[in-house]
Amino acid sequence: MDTTVQIGKYKVTVVRDLCIGATTCVAVAPGTFDMDAERKAIIKEGSVDAETTILMAAQSCPTRAISIVDSETGAQVWPL
Repeated sequence: MDTTVQIGKYKVTVVRDLCIGATTCVAVAPGTFDMDAERKAIIKEGSVDAETTILMAAQSCPTRAISIVDSETGAQVWPL
């Protein structure tokens, strides 16, 4: 099941079907992302990473499994 979490002004979603377990999101934003038992990315409760770091983590994903929407405007921030 895909997970969507509100973090600051962003709605962050991990699309499990797209995740291949590359762990780049964890390397960039370890305070926000982790891997579950199936080697799929998950969003940690109580993210401590800055919004810019979370965006960089999403952009580092080779399969674009992390999407980000600006909650204030409804605009898709990533992927474009």
